[in-house]
Amino acid sequence: MPCSCSKGELRKKKTEFLEQYSNLGSLSQLTFDNLSDRGKSAGAAAQDHYARLCEAARAFADEPDGWLVLSGPGGSGKTHIACAVANRRLAAGEPVFYIGAPDLLDHLRLAYSPTSDTTHDELFDQVKNVALLVLDDLTLGSATAWARDKLEQLLNHRFNSRLATVITTDTPPERMDDRLRGHLADGEFCRVWTIDGESALEQRDSLELALLRNMVFDNFDHKRLELPPEQRQNIRQAFNLAVGFARSPEGWLIFQGVNGCGKTHLAAAIANHRRSQGEAVLFVVVPDLLDRLRSSFNPESRMPYDRFLERIKEISLLILDDFGEQSATPWAQEKLYQLINYRYNARLPMVITTCLSLDEIETRISSRMVDPRISLVFNITAPDYRGNVKPVRQPRRY
Repeated sequence: MPCSCSKGELRKKKTEFLEQYSNLGSLSQLTFDNLSDRGKSAGAAAQDHYARLCEAARAFADEPDGWLVLSGPGGSGKTHIACAVANRRLAAGEPVFYIGAPDLLDHLRLAYSPTSDTTHDELFDQVKNVALLVLDDLTLGSATAWARDKLEQLLNHRFNSRLATVITTDTPPERMDDRLRGHLADGEFCRVWTIDGESALEQRDSLELALLRNMVFDNFDHKRLELPPEQRQNIRQAFNLAVGFARSPEGWLIFQGVNGCGKTHLAAAIANHRRSQGEAVLFVVVPDLLDRLRSSFNPESRMPYDRFLERIKEISLLILDDFGEQSATPWAQEKLYQLINYRYNARLPMVITTCLSLDEIETRISSRMVDPRISLVFNITAPDYRGNVKPVRQPRRY
């Protein structure tokens, strides 16, 4: 029987239908009026970039047209901006559907159940065709085949139908899925903004320690005049490898050597250089990483275990310091294998420092470390430089 509802009544029914799935309710307080002032301690260029982004988001909220894509780390404010757009449209009486991508996929899975109040097709059609969709926390790279297919169907439909959409993602534009990147290349329809900001990963970053933050190439002693010629040449080679990797991170660079030989300094210098270039980097001591993975199982953790591990796996540059005996437990071995195997298959750059020889490292991991197609292993033969530090000469008093 054809529907006898008026257009206004039909629109109301569709809005009410989607409201039961929307997770905007608890985020209704996130508006443009209470956007925090970001970038006060940043440079003028960063402040200007954020101001222009907020202006563009307000203009989009007043007249949604095309796609607004916000890319940035967790905690950078992209969800607040996306919610502010949604809340402004709702305040104007316009239909909006806001949902996190993982929640949407969960709802679609549940809709297959015979006890579901709605069918999968009915829910999916409503989401695909809503006037304004705000899709938060989109990740395609590590999604299952089914999840990837659903998200691609959704985005392809909305792109081809020219429907207004807001997307937030932690994935940098250059590393997005090929099809999505193809859509974003349409500069007239899609506006892509990258947001800088301290992420939850950076709050776990060992580089926050002042000692590591000050480890740069300029203060690394690569001459080591007190060493014999062979060891001086070796440390110079290690220094040159680190500088080259910092300029263009590709593959894996693995430094072996005794404690104090300089491998951590070189790894930290790489991290500090890449971060100064604006790249997302995580420098973490492996025992600390394992502790944080364990603590992320806590329900009160700021970032749940699955999301924490996912972001470590996919960050642009990962630096694992002090890879050693702490990986001996089966649980630790399995977690480190999952992490390293993912980055191996995805060919994502990584730096590892270790005091172990390769035959002391679990076989599944060491076999990837020695693959010459992706990895360069360099053994620093210089001894602990801290044992050779000469006392500071005091100025002579007259």
